[in-house]
Amino acid sequence: MSDSVKTLCPYCGVGCGLEVSPPAQRNQATNRASDGTPIWKVRGDRAHPSSQGMVCVKGATVTESIGRDRLLHPMMRESLDQPFRQVSWDEAFTQIVDRIQTVKATYGADAICMYGSGQFATEDYYVAQKLMKGCLGTNNFDANSRLCMSSAVSGYIQSFGADGPPCCYDDLELTDCAFLIGTNTAECHPIVYNRLRKHHKQNRHVKLVVVDPRRTPTAEDADLHLAIKPGTDIDLLNGMAHLLLRWGYYDPEFIEDCTQGFSKFAKIIRLYPPSVVAQRCGISVKDLETAAHLWGKAKRVLSLWSMGINQSSEGTAKVRTLINLHLMTGQVGKPGAGPFSLTGQPNAMGGREAGGLSHLLPGYRSVLNPQHRAEVEHVWNVPSHQISPVPGRTAWDMITGLETGDVQMLWIAATNPAVSLPDLERTKAALRKSPFTVYQEAYYPTETAAFAHLLLPATQWSEKSGTMTNSERRVTLCPAFQRPRGDVKEDWAIFAEVGRRLGFEQQFAFTTSAEVHAEFVQLTRDRPCDMTGMSHDRLQREGPLQWPCPDSEPAPLGEAKPAAKRLYTDVRFHTPDGRARFGAYHSRGLAEPPDDQYPYVLTTGRLYGHWHTQTRTGRTDKIRQMHPNPFIEIHPRDAKKLGIENDGWVEVRSRRGFARFPAKVTKAIAPGTVFVPMHWGSLWADQAEANALTHPESCPDSLQPELKACAVQLILVSAELDSQNAFRRELSLSSPPIS
Repeated sequence: MSDSVKTLCPYCGVGCGLEVSPPAQRNQATNRASDGTPIWKVRGDRAHPSSQGMVCVKGATVTESIGRDRLLHPMMRESLDQPFRQVSWDEAFTQIVDRIQTVKATYGADAICMYGSGQFATEDYYVAQKLMKGCLGTNNFDANSRLCMSSAVSGYIQSFGADGPPCCYDDLELTDCAFLIGTNTAECHPIVYNRLRKHHKQNRHVKLVVVDPRRTPTAEDADLHLAIKPGTDIDLLNGMAHLLLRWGYYDPEFIEDCTQGFSKFAKIIRLYPPSVVAQRCGISVKDLETAAHLWGKAKRVLSLWSMGINQSSEGTAKVRTLINLHLMTGQVGKPGAGPFSLTGQPNAMGGREAGGLSHLLPGYRSVLNPQHRAEVEHVWNVPSHQISPVPGRTAWDMITGLETGDVQMLWIAATNPAVSLPDLERTKAALRKSPFTVYQEAYYPTETAAFAHLLLPATQWSEKSGTMTNSERRVTLCPAFQRPRGDVKEDWAIFAEVGRRLGFEQQFAFTTSAEVHAEFVQLTRDRPCDMTGMSHDRLQREGPLQWPCPDSEPAPLGEAKPAAKRLYTDVRFHTPDGRARFGAYHSRGLAEPPDDQYPYVLTTGRLYGHWHTQTRTGRTDKIRQMHPNPFIEIHPRDAKKLGIENDGWVEVRSRRGFARFPAKVTKAIAPGTVFVPMHWGSLWADQAEANALTHPESCPDSLQPELKACAVQLILVSAELDSQNAFRRELSLSSPPIS
């Protein structure tokens, strides 16, 4: 493959278009990674409508990690204290099939679990659903999107009747008030932010409000930064609604014609006067009033949020309370306006479309709905009532199931839960108890590989073809542009082969990912995420397309249907009566508030260069140089009280574990709050795991853990211990040990 190829960046949910090409022959000697692998050249795809040719450091360097530390052959061991030995695919498949059959016969299908990833292509997601939910009869498929976007999913469904962000990226350049809450967009979704920042700078009337306990690079650009106390988002939003109602900044016609539940909401917000809200949130009454004025006076309000809202024990309530502001002011379904969740992973949206959470089915269907189950059973050609009516285990339920022995087989693919799940020591202890864990991954080592009995080598993003959907519902085809290394296989192909060996030859007669996609889109027909007008061939010819894109109304050549840019332009929603729903909530606050023993609130997040658990970025030299070590941000007032100096070592303790970091003393963090980046697992640093501290308490609706806040204490580490806690700056990585 020598020509340049257009594809999608495999990092965040912005979905930036990339154009990759092999290094010129004359430059191959110098254009290589540190391990000698030729580095494919990357530039932004100027024709991609989402990113318009822009690319961040992660996308620009993504090909550096393609060939490093790859898992190239199936590996197996009998127990975790033994080394791996290389095995054939036939032996690996035999082990999986035998284990599935034995566990199902002995314990039932609900003892089998699969934990997937927003790194999957949609085709991978879809075949996994068909295998687990359709053929094995268990809904125990969950994905790391549970840690990421499930509160947004729940909030959209409850408020609008269906999942799906109603906005598009063009709205970033049409709004006159951007309200960012729980998102450090400049670092976590940089290309989206570039578009918004340019619009903000070029138009004086455009206002930017940022709500965040940290003064992040995003907050630095704000006209108004509200550094609220962690856990007071609902107080703030209800307080703003109180003022909007008092000042007459609401749309009675929209409320009357297009919504339900306003009267109950109005009763709630009357209990949130400015003085009370300001005190709870730790901000001034003036700033609260300014935020409400900016929202109320704007003709087009666009809100953006991400993990700071979703990763909460009241995540769904926070999402719906934010949507309430849009509903009361009629700021939905028009250019430059609406509630816009920024997806965390490259294909978390595609996973939602394919049914890739334990309560979902393809086409934005629910396992609780008998008609939905019957529709999917018909397409999958499985017996009636084969799909369970009971939601499956979430990611955390899988961990507790390992603890109790109810989970007898765990299949993990394209994710790294030994770093990313909360209460990490408990998570690791549960993983050690697993009777049989399959781990499907492109890289070795990772932290999770230490808990696996069988390693399956999967294709890297560059070696497989499939589709991904970004935050604005835009689907891009990502074609393979490199030959696969070793014995690696595509994720969907691995799932399909297991299905065939289990006796479901007809259900898994796919030979290409295009065939998988063609079947999948038929399950979106007449659904909110209708993609029946899409195919691999069309996406290859015309480029990315947004849904809804039904085949009954094909889009003009090279364009999406005009109506597909935004949802709810007719202000009719996917509820039985077509009306959106207000949600009335009081704030419960943090699941684990600070107290005398643990007086500080720890919050976690991303850095600009790194991605999640560093499986790729840790193997990219430029990024490792940008962010070589973890740290803890602490306000000077707190640091002085504890005798902590800049770069001094701090031990952070919670009720679950501890970690150690060098201090970054800064006024960018609010007093009483500390911040730690979440990227460093045990492979990349010693005792610096943010999730050793976090707890698994979750939102009752979305079941998304509150990874953004827990109570901690800080202890100054003596100088004598400093040398014992030095970070592993250089990693010695090698192939899996073979006995």
